[in-house]
Amino acid sequence: MKPKSQNFQVFFQSPDLGIPTRAVNFQNPNPNLTLHHLKSSLFPTTPIPHASSFFTLNGKPLSDSTPLLQNREIAPFSTLTLHIRLHGGGGDGGATGAESRDCYLKMYAVKKPDKVDPHEQRLSKWVNCSLSNEPLRAPVVIDALGNFFNKEALVEALLKKNMPKQFWYIKGLKDMITVELTESPGGGEAKFQCPITDQKFNGKYKFFALKSCGHVLSAKSFKEVKSSSCLVCHKEFVESDKVVINGSEEEVKELWEKMLAEKKVKEGSKKSKKVKNGEEVGRLTGTKHGIEARGQGAESKKFKVADLAPAHATKEIYASLFTSSKKQDFKETYSCRSLPLGRN
Repeated sequence: MKPKSQNFQVFFQSPDLGIPTRAVNFQNPNPNLTLHHLKSSLFPTTPIPHASSFFTLNGKPLSDSTPLLQNREIAPFSTLTLHIRLHGGGGDGGATGAESRDCYLKMYAVKKPDKVDPHEQRLSKWVNCSLSNEPLRAPVVIDALGNFFNKEALVEALLKKNMPKQFWYIKGLKDMITVELTESPGGGEAKFQCPITDQKFNGKYKFFALKSCGHVLSAKSFKEVKSSSCLVCHKEFVESDKVVINGSEEEVKELWEKMLAEKKVKEGSKKSKKVKNGEEVGRLTGTKHGIEARGQGAESKKFKVADLAPAHATKEIYASLFTSSKKQDFKETYSCRSLPLGRN
């Protein structure tokens, strides 16, 4: 009686060679059959150099000496994939045999980030909010350094207290200037323009904002028309009211020093005490508190409540209504400091 024949079947594919999945059958295979023998049987007429190709199973590379039978990894009906190694000049990992051709193609397909276009970066300062990077839309404000902001985005950041550190000097809307922008009728990349010269907000021209009225005009308009009033609303302004928009490094530095100087003056005025007629406001002298001053300057006497005692009243008793009693007249009890002995 003939022994029953054994059949061992696996599936084979090679995307690198354009070979779709197909079945490979072995009738009564040799127990010593390896992947090397499988490779030779697949390409009997046009053999592929064994060193330039390798099999993988579930993405794991297998050596040519791996046994095809009696192998826990290669079970019947498993799908083996044949890959072609990439040979390079060195340093590209093509000779390691650990990566497939698809991995290399995906690795080299990753695009490097493009360099930032200086023109686009410059234009963004003139058409976008410096805080939210969204397109500028009314109402628009600027800070003391000439940066554009959408007022809505700025108020939201102030309320949520998440203002970026670079804008630490903005404490509220009092530090901002509301500006009036003239939209460009022609459209294009520049959304706004000068209402006098029609120069565009594209970073190529210098612009100033007027603190007095908020209109934004080009430097060319101020140069061609000498005037101490706004060319749009005719409101008077002084030279210090002009704030350069998105200025150069030197211009921003000058605005920065000017802003710090103004802040220092404001803080100093708050801390300093107001003086009127040689005496500090807040002392109980003068008619503000209904008290007549007994003297002026350094020679004036120290104010005493007893001096305001009504007629026919004892000054000591009247003064005790507003001042604490003498310490030597009282002794503290164990349970209460304010209750003198002998009164109960």
